[in-house]
Amino acid sequence: MMPIRLLFALGVAACAAFAGPGAARAQPCATNFSSSGVPMVSQITYRTWDLSRKAPAAVLPAIVRAIKADGDFVDIRTDKASGTISAMQEVTGSGRPQILKVTTRKQATGTRIDIAFTVQPGQVAPEGAVRKALCDLLRGTR
Repeated sequence: MMPIRLLFALGVAACAAFAGPGAARAQPCATNFSSSGVPMVSQITYRTWDLSRKAPAAVLPAIVRAIKADGDFVDIRTDKASGTISAMQEVTGSGRPQILKVTTRKQATGTRIDIAFTVQPGQVAPEGAVRKALCDLLRGTR
């Protein structure tokens, strides 16, 4: 009979093997996620970043398509020269928009994509939902 520790280690290894390379690639966005600000007192900015093997010129349109597909953002602006995208979201009815900013920078092996979502003072957004949404936007850039 195998010791429990060995069974556990084998179980973890098997799960990792079945998760496949897609799961490993999806982790950097979630592990790079952070937030700053005080809920209900100051603005809260949620940030993450990821790397893409594609060139910035290919990454920007992919992110714009993902933002448009989300359907909640308006006033989507792309500046190809600086490699940035900005968009607004107003779903609270308060007239105070949440801001999405994306910045791309060429790297030796592709593009670094930084993304930030800011909510106004007095507004909150569930951190887990924001993390998932930001990572979903970045997923199509690989």
